[in-house]
Amino acid sequence: MILYVNGDSHTAAAEAVNNHAFAGDDPVLEHLGRLPHPDNLQHSWGKLLSLALSSGFHCDAESAACNDRILRTTRAWLADNLNSEKLVVIQWSTWEREEWLYDGIYYQVNGSGIDRVPPEAAERYRNYVIGLNWEQKTHEAHNQIWKFHQELLDQQVPHIFFNGNNDFSRIQDRRDWGINYIGPYDPTSTYDALIRSAGIDTVSPNSYHFGKDGHNWWFRYILDYIIKNKFI
Repeated sequence: MILYVNGDSHTAAAEAVNNHAFAGDDPVLEHLGRLPHPDNLQHSWGKLLSLALSSGFHCDAESAACNDRILRTTRAWLADNLNSEKLVVIQWSTWEREEWLYDGIYYQVNGSGIDRVPPEAAERYRNYVIGLNWEQKTHEAHNQIWKFHQELLDQQVPHIFFNGNNDFSRIQDRRDWGINYIGPYDPTSTYDALIRSAGIDTVSPNSYHFGKDGHNWWFRYILDYIIKNKFI
């Protein structure tokens, strides 16, 4: 079996054992670009989970990734691994992020106003930040993820979803996700909220990321969920 995981910096294990979000932040690994730093990935909740399951492991997560990227890369991996036994575990990013394609390069953008985009996208980015509608983006993400959930059900792909920092508590038109989504409408059931509820802090007061202790706690939480709900 292959454990496939995808998400943003929480799944890429940014800052887990060093202060790097991307491998390319490390001068020695600059050639690896936006891939997770390998030292951090070794301590990620996904890697720890794969060891506990005695499974193969493939991580497509990227720091600062949006859900469009998560969906695109997950679908591509699934298309290349149709006949393999797999368990897909996906951590969803924040609802406002988008992915823009320019000259063959995918840019991940968010509402911070400080993202790097090519010159031809500068005005588009300015308008995106000014006109950001959180309610609209939340509904779009909810529908987008529901559609993907239905795809995976049709393909009989075992999968578990969970939220990173945002949640769908404001959604009125709620869906029945069965056991495939951990607390989609519960703000206390996000990755961030659950780890904090265990008394574990981020690596620094101005960071969103958890260290080895947080990843170890989350891997055990997901492992218990897998066993309880008979995914294996």
